[in-house]
Amino acid sequence: MKSGSKEVGEGSVSEQIDAQIRELGDWRGETLARVRVVVKQADPDVVEELKWRGVPTWSHDGIICTGETYKKAVKMTFAQGALLDDPSGLFNSSLDGNTRRAIDIHEGDEIDEKALKALIRAAVALNKSRKK
Repeated sequence: MKSGSKEVGEGSVSEQIDAQIRELGDWRGETLARVRVVVKQADPDVVEELKWRGVPTWSHDGIICTGETYKKAVKMTFAQGALLDDPSGLFNSSLDGNTRRAIDIHEGDEIDEKALKALIRAAVALNKSRKK
């Protein structure tokens, strides 16, 4: 399926993520919406899913990243982040793990969209190479 979202429960996943963004109603919603656009621009074939009690998750041949919202941050956790080159130094959280890496985005932070798209594309390439 290449529709961009998987149907789960009431409404499409895409609609459920839209509702989450609206419910946040502050900088976190705006940031999650922006991150979502960047992910879709970086990989037009990305599949949106909701996992772990409603966490927006973007996948392509495996999980690319998640978008979790907390009181003081929007956290993008890359499932295989420890295996990705991060020349722009976007990863600033979960740096000690053997697998995941995360980017915590705080209110007022600028998102380096070019670097983020490169990281997303690298994650997709890694997922594709592991699927073979």
